[in-house]
Amino acid sequence: MNNYKLKYFLFNSNCLLINWPEEIDEKINNDVNDFKNVIESNFNNISEVRSSYCSLLLIFEKKINNIVELENKLDELYDSRMTLDKKDRFLWHIPVCYDKTYALDIDFVATQNKVHTKEIIEKHCQQIYTVYLIGFLPGFLYLGSLDKMLHIPRKKEPRLRVPKGAVAIANEQTGIYPQESPGGWNVLGNTPICLFDKSKNNPCFAKPGDKIQFFQITKNDYKEIEKQVGLGDYRINKKTIND
Repeated sequence: MNNYKLKYFLFNSNCLLINWPEEIDEKINNDVNDFKNVIESNFNNISEVRSSYCSLLLIFEKKINNIVELENKLDELYDSRMTLDKKDRFLWHIPVCYDKTYALDIDFVATQNKVHTKEIIEKHCQQIYTVYLIGFLPGFLYLGSLDKMLHIPRKKEPRLRVPKGAVAIANEQTGIYPQESPGGWNVLGNTPICLFDKSKNNPCFAKPGDKIQFFQITKNDYKEIEKQVGLGDYRINKKTIND
């Protein structure tokens, strides 16, 4: 397990920001999420802990009165986290239809990157991605790292409407739009599964630190899975993974 020098910043009177080295790195992100679990299990006066690629924001119920004491306690927890239980991480298998009906930008990516569309699909499905972050929409999964052959900048002019379920890429990441929204990522396909369901105790099935792997489906498969999702009968295939 890696040990990092954590930096603390008082964000406001009841919020503390904890920073790791500023990199998009799987080991750093795993450490962030492991420590998030430890904090949530050892503090009862925190209303929320928000994670990102390389930081945690601790939102306390009341004003922080003694910042030095709090930092010392956090340092002690961080140093002892190796002996504490971790939450299971899962590998989720997500169906994606790459048919041109859904693959709005696959030809553009093929032209820009000088690669055949078939190889784009193969590369996109071969990779096992880490869930680094959930946002900017509820249930939007920021996934890395994309095969270098598929790296491409965000679109210069974002779409006003990206379809719900759109599976897209930008720079070294891929992600899934959980609802229709504006967006500037390059769309390679679409998944019929539900990314966010506010009626459930855990509205988003995945969490930071989990893994995602896509698999290709046909248009007929898409319609069948879509029906199963609508009836509440579809279950995403998953398996427990170890670091």
